[in-house]
Parts: sequence; structure tokens; C-alpha cells
Amino acid sequence: MSDTSVPPPTAPREFPCGSCGGRLEYSAGARQMRCPYCGSEEKIPEATREVREHAVETLFDRRPAAQVAGHRFICEGCGAHIQGDHLAQTCQFCTAPLVTDDSADVQVPPEAVLPFTVERRAAHDSLARWTNSRWFAPNSLKKVNEAERFKSTYLPHWTFDAATVSDYQGKRGEYYWVTETYTAQENGKSVTKTRQVRKTRWYPARGRVSRSFDDVLVNATTQVAPEKVDALKPWPLEKVQPYAHEYLAGHEALRYDVEPEQGLDEAKKVMARTIEQDCKRDIGGDEQRVTSVDTAYSEVTGKLLLVPVWAGAYLHGGKTWQIVINGCTGEVQGERPYSAAKITAAVLTAVLLIALAVFLYVQYGG
Repeated sequence: MSDTSVPPPTAPREFPCGSCGGRLEYSAGARQMRCPYCGSEEKIPEATREVREHAVETLFDRRPAAQVAGHRFICEGCGAHIQGDHLAQTCQFCTAPLVTDDSADVQVPPEAVLPFTVERRAAHDSLARWTNSRWFAPNSLKKVNEAERFKSTYLPHWTFDAATVSDYQGKRGEYYWVTETYTAQENGKSVTKTRQVRKTRWYPARGRVSRSFDDVLVNATTQVAPEKVDALKPWPLEKVQPYAHEYLAGHEALRYDVEPEQGLDEAKKVMARTIEQDCKRDIGGDEQRVTSVDTAYSEVTGKLLLVPVWAGAYLHGGKTWQIVINGCTGEVQGERPYSAAKITAAVLTAVLLIALAVFLYVQYGG
């Protein structure tokens, strides 16, 4: 049963500007804190620890996300009371950055963050290149280079490590060739010919493979279409930093709603695909079939990681189309309109080309 009690209001983390007293925000372009009022910049303090992996049992020993009440902020900028379920957001009245304190969240806290490196202008440029490169899109789409409600948002992901040992059974296929005879027509006469036909001889196979997995990434939010977020991969995980509140200032950050147990189940599906390929390589031969795999997992650890996404929408033809942009690479994934006229023209062109090829073959080919 969900906890319906109203949480007490808390003061968010503060990032005061040492020059004008304003509130600093994390700047993707500068990769440090910047004041939006006076432009002064401050470095983010050096991390005093490394990114840690946690035994999955400690991740599981938490209240379910559905039972955790949202946060209530008291904005230090204007005194407004803001309620929400984000780890970070901006005040809707004065745009001051609001970042939760760790003690205010009873879920698994973020262990690491992949900071934004693509700033807003660069994200708009990526959107413009994307719209200009869409085949079969209306010509008017190329004029779209801005997005409405364009927000920089950190999305939660689970990452898992594991050592695996897998016993498999399957079959190894080896090619061999046989000579077959067949009858063909030549100059109106039946003639007998021979040809080499490839066949496969199958042998039983079994064995054991092992592998260590590192940072298997699983989407931990359902608020953004998982298929769009997955399409933004790969993420430059070598740039992951230990979690610091400063990276969230001025941006949104979602709490996870996919439980770590669910995340581990999805991660094992990802691992299973790699393990199957390992089994096939171990079987060898020309073809392989894997009929069963029994995998034992050990040293399973995980953590909660925040990855950066520009999420928004653009208006075209009276309809809103959603897009997401990788906040590190600028990769764009999203919805787009199609031009019926362009598709029809392409189909007619293809039909005409086929008809022309047939005509030329009939006239000159025989």
C-alpha cells in the first residue's frame, strides 16, 4: 500500500554565487557551475571518492518506489512551496534550482552521474541536422530548428556487474558438398547437368563458457519511452563521475520507478544474448545451434546512474512531435511526420524504373 502521508517541506541544496549572491547552475558548455545573472563561474569541487558498486542485496532492501511520497521544497529564492517527485527541478515561479538532499529520499540514492556536455545551443543544432536529414519528410520540416518545452533532464539507469559461468548444450554444423544431377532446357532440348550442393552435417555439442560483465545499462524510468532512450546508446560511460548535487543544479532529474529487481531481470536478458554468442563461438564449426543454457551468477553488484538527455517536442502541421537528444553525443531520436506526396513519387519512380529495365531487356537483352 502506498504511503499517502504528506512529507514535511525541506530546504533544497543551495549553490550561492560568490560574486552576486545569485544561484549557480551546472553549465554543460563550461562543464562547471555558472551564474545565470552575472556570468561568473566556479569549479565543481573535486570528488573525494570513486564510483562504488553495491551488492544487489543492499539495493533490494529498500521501500518500493510506488510507496515513496514526493518531495516538498521550500524555494530559497521566492519562498514558494513546490511539490514533486523529481530529484532535481527548477522553481516554476523564479526558476531557482531545486535539488533534493540525500536524506530526503528513502529510495536507492544515485551513486554516479554522467554530466551534460551538450549545451542547449548544440542540442538545437543537433535537432536541425536531424530534421534536415529525414527522407520522405515534408519540406517544411527543414524549417524546424527549435523545440518547445526543451528541457535538460537526467534519466535514472541501473548498471549491473556480474561474473557468469554457463553450461550449454547444442549442435555443431559442418558443411559438406554433394554432386547432384538435374535436367535443363538448352536450345529447345533437354540436357543433363551436374552441380555442387552444400549440405550440413550436425553433431551434438556441449560445454562451459564464462564471462565477466561490467556496467550493463538498464533504463530505470517509464516516464520516457524506453525504446527512444535505448536508441540513444552508446553512452560514454568512461566519463561517469561520482554523484554530486552540483551537476543537477538548473536541470531536471527523475527518480526511478523501475525497481532494482526488475532492472536486474532486464540486465540478465542483455547478458543472455552475449552468453549465447559466446556459446556459439565455443561450439565452432560452420553453423551452431544452442538448445539450452544454464547460467550461474556471482559477484553481482549494481548502482544507480543518472544519464543526460535533452527532452522536448516540436510543433509541425498542428501536431506535437516528441524528441530526445543524448546529452553527451548529440544523437537524436524522435517522432517525425511523413510526406505522402514524396512517398507516392518515390514509389512511382521505382515502378517506372523497373518497367524501363524490363522494356530494355526485352528489346535488347535476349
